[in-house]
Amino acid sequence: MEKKAPAAAQRRIAGLYYLGAGLLIFVLLVMAYLPALEGGLLWDDDAYVTPPELQSAQGLGRIWFDLGATAQYYPFVYSAFWIEHRIWGDATLGYHLVNIIFHTISACLILAIMRRLFLPGAWLGALIFALHPVFVESVAWITEQKNTLSGVFYLSAALLYLRFDESRKRKLYFWAFTLFLLAILSKSVTATLPAALLVVLWWRHGKLDSKNDVAPLAPWLAVGIGGGIVTAWMERKFVGAEGVQFDLSFVQRLLIAGRALWFYCAKLVWPANLMFVYPRWNIDAHAPLQYLFLAGVLIVAAGLIWMARRWRGPLAGFLFFAGTLMPALGFLNVYPFLFSYVADHFQYLASLGVIVPAAGGLAMAGRRVPPAAAWAGSVIVTALMLLTWSQSGAYRSAETLYRETLARNPGAWMAEGNLGSELMKIPGRTAEAVPHLQAALRLNPGLAEAHNNLGLILSDDPQRLNDAISEFQAALRSKPNYAEAHNNLGSALSDAGRREEAIGEFRKALAIRPNYAEAHNNLGSALSELPDRLPAAIAEFQAALAINPNLAEAHANFAAALARAPGRLQEAIYQMELAVRLRPEMQQWREMLGKMRTAAADAAAPGR
Repeated sequence: MEKKAPAAAQRRIAGLYYLGAGLLIFVLLVMAYLPALEGGLLWDDDAYVTPPELQSAQGLGRIWFDLGATAQYYPFVYSAFWIEHRIWGDATLGYHLVNIIFHTISACLILAIMRRLFLPGAWLGALIFALHPVFVESVAWITEQKNTLSGVFYLSAALLYLRFDESRKRKLYFWAFTLFLLAILSKSVTATLPAALLVVLWWRHGKLDSKNDVAPLAPWLAVGIGGGIVTAWMERKFVGAEGVQFDLSFVQRLLIAGRALWFYCAKLVWPANLMFVYPRWNIDAHAPLQYLFLAGVLIVAAGLIWMARRWRGPLAGFLFFAGTLMPALGFLNVYPFLFSYVADHFQYLASLGVIVPAAGGLAMAGRRVPPAAAWAGSVIVTALMLLTWSQSGAYRSAETLYRETLARNPGAWMAEGNLGSELMKIPGRTAEAVPHLQAALRLNPGLAEAHNNLGLILSDDPQRLNDAISEFQAALRSKPNYAEAHNNLGSALSDAGRREEAIGEFRKALAIRPNYAEAHNNLGSALSELPDRLPAAIAEFQAALAINPNLAEAHANFAAALARAPGRLQEAIYQMELAVRLRPEMQQWREMLGKMRTAAADAAAPGR
């Protein structure tokens, strides 16, 4: 018992140490991200902040067992969003704070890993990771909870595996492997962890032993490869990472990789001119100057290999950096390559290959003059914090983010199109959206989303229905499997009196997205206008409400259909009451509800 007491005391002291570190880092992060804390939803956030069709318990099951229910098969992170939505719904503050908490935990884990490896500059490394502005995209953008949550699992698994490497306790191996699985189920880029651990073990021991080092990580490598294959397939099938924009030769992909490595390293060393969408490079395999980036990488690698005879650290950092970035270097197709070959959030974990050696080198250099080193470290951390505060201001709203992106990258057609989409949602600003959508189409004539949004604007004017139909058709020529455009085209055709054609478009939308509640509702509305199609219409309204019980329009349309069906007036009243409860401002529905109640009262009156 006497031997256990000091160990228990040490664990308590360590716990208090890391709790204090976490509180300090959390406070600093809240201060740095204050401008973004009230920021709303951006770009694809609505697909992650649990959409209506996934908000039920059945929806949670679909997240895990229905491939295609979510854009990417990251069931653990989607489950986290599902739980968070149950707690605070669509209010964004909670999601932002959770991202900061996860980022805080990752910084503390970096502190713990560096201390376990006896690396100098552990506090400096943790604070640089926490407060570097290149991570604003990962922390301030709600969608990138993929990064912050998977980062916690990745680093926790790494820490436990390092403890296993020292003790060979099976329990530690089991928990490390479990955390690695959770990391994969949150974001598959974490599949690089076993390779990263092999690099660390080589740096630590000077060699790799097949039995003690490689064999235990073989199952991890298999799981990582499997996770990567699933993600690559999902990117092509459900996200759209295929087509002419991704038709790159192997040489072109090498050129992208060489340039991207320098880009990411430069942003870490000098984080200036950060932006949400960087210009997309023109990769030309026939341009000799473009090979300079790749040649530079090879020269640096050769120099680090030569240095490794005496100092393995720099080569280990390079291998970690390049290896962790590998899934985003151009060798695999990822959807954002449509806009740019680089993005700040791609290097969330890979950056440690630069940050950790840099922090260690600065700490070692400062040992000769400790006071000067302390001041230099404070200046670095303060400067990074101020830069993060400034950068996070761009994320206070979607409109701000896209306008700042366009100020730095005027050719960002995605930002033009998304800005137009955001302005459309704001009452009275639809006219402002049009020039941005048109600018997006000038930059990218095949941008289906911009055609679709222009069609929505035009469809509000009964005199321009034909123009709206043309825009929806243009969207579908560019993107035939665009369910929303099929649905919107169906609505425009229905408004133009072309109901049979409209029904065909709604059915096409549902063939692509069977759980598209709005399309079911619209199909039901179109069917209800045709003779003898009322039972089919009622079935469509029921399907819509099974997917999204809060779809007020479906309740109202269902009520109108039930009112026309013999003996179902009370059901109609109930459905209209639900519609009015969801949308109390709809005076037309209130009037319809009043008429239904009057009709029910008359039918129940004596003598009737």
